[in-house]
Amino acid sequence: MRRFFVLPLILCGIVLLTGCDNVTLTNLTPASLPENPSGIYTITLRLTTRQNVVNPVNIKPFIIIDGQHHAMTASRLGANIYEFDYQAPPGRTELAYYFLVNYQVELRDTIDDREAYSEIFRANIVNRYVLSLESSRGPVGARISVLGRGFSPQDIIYFDSVPTRTVYESPNSLSFFVPALEPARNYQVMLGSASGNSPVGTFRIDPSNLTVMPTALNLRPGEMQNLVFTIPNPAPAGGLLLDVTTDIPESVIMAEVVVPAGQTSVSVGVQGGKPGAGSLFLKGYGSGEVTIPVTVQ
Repeated sequence: MRRFFVLPLILCGIVLLTGCDNVTLTNLTPASLPENPSGIYTITLRLTTRQNVVNPVNIKPFIIIDGQHHAMTASRLGANIYEFDYQAPPGRTELAYYFLVNYQVELRDTIDDREAYSEIFRANIVNRYVLSLESSRGPVGARISVLGRGFSPQDIIYFDSVPTRTVYESPNSLSFFVPALEPARNYQVMLGSASGNSPVGTFRIDPSNLTVMPTALNLRPGEMQNLVFTIPNPAPAGGLLLDVTTDIPESVIMAEVVVPAGQTSVSVGVQGGKPGAGSLFLKGYGSGEVTIPVTVQ
């Protein structure tokens, strides 16, 4: 009989220790913290307590980091939210910490001191991140700026998995030209490099029309003719790159085609090279592609 009497008491004790939690600890700190000049990072905790059981007056939350206890203070973000400003040592790239909460439980006119622990959390201090895209939509060829930190000349902007023509401007600024992809749809923009990939945002490629005069070229080797490219609206800031390709590269000699910012047209000289017949191509315009036949003879 004694054996059967003690077992339920043991089971009840287990339920009291691991059953309904009196205090729930929720970490509100991001797993990645952008590096800042002061080296101070705010760690935030939300506490949820069982009403009529936990005395809210005697709740004392702490953060344990680098082996030291630090009291957390009430946050202005809202009730039951606490925070601590951690001064990271120079060169620190990762934080490891956990929370400890001292509180009191009132049961049957008795007060019992309790403690609640969280799991160990980790946060990375990153010196490379994207703040914003200059614009979230534009036509093929538009030059779009990306602002952030930690950029390098090896960085490449991708639309879904398609690399774009990317220009390194500074550690805090990149730009790219909207690639000749299917218009009237959204693409996921990503920053890629040897150190990993970072999401940038969503970009919508808008449809656009383009006219070229003349509509075909007949050249002799060494002869020069002008092609005039006209777009319906003024080119955006940074200009509009017209990514012209050809299937007869040895027969066509021409400079890069960029409509200057605020302009609607540009004239580019095309010189005949070796004899051949083929075309110039611009993708992403009109019905999908503009073709200019070229013959050098």
